[in-house]
Amino acid sequence: MKAFIVAEIGSNWEGNYTKAKKIIQECKKAGADAVKFQMWRAHDLYNKSHPNWNEIKKAEISFQMATKLKKYSDKQKIEFFCSAFYPDAVKHLLSIEVKKFKVASRTCKFTDPYSYDVLQEKARSKKEIFISMGMGGNKKKISNMFDKKKTTFCYCISDYPLEFKKINWKDAIKYDGFSDHTMDISAPILFAILKRRKKSKKIYIEKHVKMNDSKGPDASTSITTDNLSEMVKLVRIIEKMII
Repeated sequence: MKAFIVAEIGSNWEGNYTKAKKIIQECKKAGADAVKFQMWRAHDLYNKSHPNWNEIKKAEISFQMATKLKKYSDKQKIEFFCSAFYPDAVKHLLSIEVKKFKVASRTCKFTDPYSYDVLQEKARSKKEIFISMGMGGNKKKISNMFDKKKTTFCYCISDYPLEFKKINWKDAIKYDGFSDHTMDISAPILFAILKRRKKSKKIYIEKHVKMNDSKGPDASTSITTDNLSEMVKLVRIIEKMII
């Protein structure tokens, strides 16, 4: 079994390129396979009255910033990709040669302004796709848009944070992806063990990651890069276990 481990940065870079570089560097050191950011325009997804509006707006990633983050990630030899929430963001990411895309849970509800257009653009890209549906949606409709050989659906519950006891493991192991919002590393470790027992060949694990001093809306539901390092080490051991 091979696990593709993704450090979801989200808003934890706080609109600060220096901080973003540090997180990328630490995620590489921890052994993650990729770092994932999110390309949104705040006004598309949120109202200015949102309590975290300033932090959300600050963490917008411009095309120029996406290019810089991709170049720095390449330099660090860690893959860079994004959840993109509007079509032009998808097109820009293709222009800088990302290899993968993530589809966020909220996109699958088709309630955001560009949800359908974004899914179409990502489908046309023919890139590998990871899809979370923690907020619901029509899985069959979405699945039919993508090449099944390049698509991984992720078990996900969109609670922030998620209580471990809410995870339905009988359901979770039906998926090859696991997008986790619990507050420690127990859930992804258990997912890896269960998938190893099922003799799965390839799995995807995504975990929100922050620096010790990170602030903002994602920080309260993220593990540190030290926690990430511990998680990666354990998953790599599980990959080689004889069960």
